[in-house]
Amino acid sequence: MAKKAVASLQKGAGKGYAKVIKMVKSEKTGAYTFSESIVPNEEVKAYFKK
Repeated sequence: MAKKAVASLQKGAGKGYAKVIKMVKSEKTGAYTFSESIVPNEEVKAYFKK
């Protein structure tokens, strides 16, 4: 399924977007979770600064 999602981003208007995965630590349990999102290429660095 992941391959299909990434492949669909490479066609047409999807080239202006990137799939980003960020590791987030839970304050409650201390465990790490992964947050996935699709953002425009210009906003990738800003996404990771949050």
